[in-house]
Amino acid sequence: IYMKPKKNKELSPKQIKIMQDAMALHQSGQLDAAEAQYKKLLQSFPGNIDFLNDLAMISFQKGKLEEGIQIIGRSLLLNSNQPQALNNKGNALKELGRFDEALDSYARAIALKSDYAFAYSNSGLVLKKLGRLEEAVTSYQHAISINSSYPEAYYNCGLVLEELKRFDEALVNYDRAIAIKPDYAAAYSSRGNLLQDLKRLDEALQSYNSAIFNNKRDPEVYYNRGLALQGLKRFDEALENYDTTIYLNPNYAEAYSNRGNTLQELKRIDEAVVNYDRAISLKPDYAEAYSNLGNALQELKKFEEAVVNYDQAILLKPDYAEAYSNRGKALQELKKFDGAIENYDTAIKINPTFADAYWNKSILKILQGEFLEGWLLYEWRWKSDLGKPLRHFRSSLWLGQEIIENKSLLIYAEQGLGDTIQFIRYAKLAEQLGAHVILELPSEFIKIASTLAGQFTLIEMGKVLPESDYHCPLMSLPLAFKTTVETIPNEVPYLYADIVKKNKWQKRIGNKAQTRIGLVWSGSIAHKNDHNRSIPFEKIATLLKLPIEFHCLQKEIRTTDQIFISSNNNIIIHTEFLSDFSDTAALIDEMDLVISVDTSVAHLAGALGKDVWILLPYVPDYRWMLNRADCPWYPSAKLFRQSDRGDWDDVIRQIENELLSYC
Repeated sequence: IYMKPKKNKELSPKQIKIMQDAMALHQSGQLDAAEAQYKKLLQSFPGNIDFLNDLAMISFQKGKLEEGIQIIGRSLLLNSNQPQALNNKGNALKELGRFDEALDSYARAIALKSDYAFAYSNSGLVLKKLGRLEEAVTSYQHAISINSSYPEAYYNCGLVLEELKRFDEALVNYDRAIAIKPDYAAAYSSRGNLLQDLKRLDEALQSYNSAIFNNKRDPEVYYNRGLALQGLKRFDEALENYDTTIYLNPNYAEAYSNRGNTLQELKRIDEAVVNYDRAISLKPDYAEAYSNLGNALQELKKFEEAVVNYDQAILLKPDYAEAYSNRGKALQELKKFDGAIENYDTAIKINPTFADAYWNKSILKILQGEFLEGWLLYEWRWKSDLGKPLRHFRSSLWLGQEIIENKSLLIYAEQGLGDTIQFIRYAKLAEQLGAHVILELPSEFIKIASTLAGQFTLIEMGKVLPESDYHCPLMSLPLAFKTTVETIPNEVPYLYADIVKKNKWQKRIGNKAQTRIGLVWSGSIAHKNDHNRSIPFEKIATLLKLPIEFHCLQKEIRTTDQIFISSNNNIIIHTEFLSDFSDTAALIDEMDLVISVDTSVAHLAGALGKDVWILLPYVPDYRWMLNRADCPWYPSAKLFRQSDRGDWDDVIRQIENELLSYC
C-alpha cells in the first residue's frame, strides 16, 4: 500500500492553491495532467518534498517504478525523516523484486516511526517472498500488536502460518481477518483452501460460499469450490462450478482438466477426453492434463494411447510420480509386467511415501504369484486415497507376530463381498492358534457366515463391538499367516447351504430332469472394474441353446439385459427370492455347475465346494493369477481366460465346448 506522505505545513498560500489544483487532477485520475502540473511546480520549487512525493506517487501508479524510486530518493535526500516515503519506496522495490533493499527501506521507516503497522506488514510480505517465514510471522504480529483491527495483517499472517503447516493458527488468523472485515472475500477463499487441504470439505464449502457471496466474479473461488464438491462426490454441482469458472475465464486450463476428472467419475469418458484435450490446447506444458487424459484412455481400454500421454506428462515433468504409477497400470494391462514394475519402482523412488504406487505394485506381485512381497506391500492400501480409511480401535493391530492364544481377535470385513467370502477362511486358522475370534461382517453375510466351522462371535457391521485384545482387517490375514501359493488354506467347503432354505429351493424348482447350471454374467455396475468383468446377456445367451436347465443366480439384472431375457425361455429367474448370501448358497447347492464372471457368486460357489467355471478378462483380478486354468484358492474352480482383450466370444466358445462333454 502506498501511503500519501503528510503535507509540509510551511507552504505559502500561492503554493497551497497550485498544489490543490494538481491534487484535484491527481484524485480524478488525470495522471498525465497532474504529472505535468507537479513538474511545473517543481521548476519553481525544486526543493519541495511534497511535490516530489506526489510526483513519485504518480510514477508508481503509472508503473514507472524505477523513475518513482529516483524521485522519492531526491525527496529523502532533502528530508530523511519521512517514514511514509520510505514505506512507499520499499513497496516499489518489492514490486521490482529487489527484496533486500525493500526490507532496508521498511526498517528505516520503522526506525523513524516505531508504531508503523503498515511498514511491519509490508516487511512480512517481503520476508515471505524470501522464504524467511518465521520472521514474516513476527513482522505481521508486530503490525497486529500496533493495530489489532488490521484485517490484511491477520490474513497475510494466516497465509504464512499455513505455509509453515501451523494450520490451527492459520485458521485463527483468517477468522480474525473476517471478523474485522466480514466482506473479506480473499480471506474466506484462503480459509476454504486450507480446510480443503485438511479434508474438511463441508466446512471448506461454506467458506467458498461466503467468498462468492462477497465477490461473484472470481473464477478461482468457483474452481476451488468445484474441487471441494468433487471431493464430496457431488459431481453435478462440481461441473456447474467448473462451468462458471470457464465462463469467467475461458482460458482456465485447470478448470477444463478437473472438469474432465469429474466427467470421468460420472463415467462420461468421451466428454472427459474432450476436456483434457482443451486443457492441453490452452496449456501445452500441462503435465497433469496429459496424465489425466492417459487415465481416461485407460478407461476406454486404449492402453497404448494412454502410455503415449503418460510419456508426454513425464517428459514435461520428470519427477511426476503419479504419471509413472499410472503408466505402470497401463503397461500392466498390456501384460508388459516388467515395465509396469519398473514404473512403480520409479514412482516410489521419486516419492517414497506414494501409497498408490506401492498398492499397485502389490497387486501385480500377487497376480504374478509373488505372495510374500505382495501381501506386505498390500498394507499400503490404508494410506492410499483409493482405499478405505484405516479404522482405529483400542486394541492392538495383529499381523501374525504376537501370540494370540487365549486372546480375543476382532477380524473385520473391509472391501467387497467377494473378498469377504475368499478370506473369511482365515478365521478358522486364527481360532486354531487359540484365539477367540470375533467377526464383524456385512448384514447380508451374517447368515452364511454362521455355517463356518468354529466358535465365532458374529457381529453385524454397524452394531456395537465387544472389547478385544487384538484386531486385524480381513485382507491382512494372508500377510499375518505368511501365505504363499503353496500354503493357501484351500480346504473346501468352508461355507455351507442352510438345510431349511435348501429344502425350500428343492420344492420351488422341482425335480431335476436335466443338468442344472447356475449363470452369472454381470456384477454390480458400481464396481470399479465392472466394465472389464461383466458380459452383456445377449453375448452369453448362445449357451442357452444347449439342452441344459439354466438358472439365474444374480440378484440384480440390468435393464439392457431384461429385453433379451424376456424373449428367452431357457433360463429361470429367481431375483425376488435372493435376499442374502444364504439364499444364493442354497440355490447354488441345487446346481450341478455354476458358470460365473468374476463376482461374489463365483467366490461363494468355490467356498461351497461347488464346481464353478469362472470367466476372466485379459488381465484378471490379482487373486486369479496368470496362465493357469485351476485356482489354488478354490480347488473346484476352473478358469476360462480371454486370449485377446475384450474377446468374450472366444471364452464363450470354450465354455460351450466344455459343456458338451460335461453334460
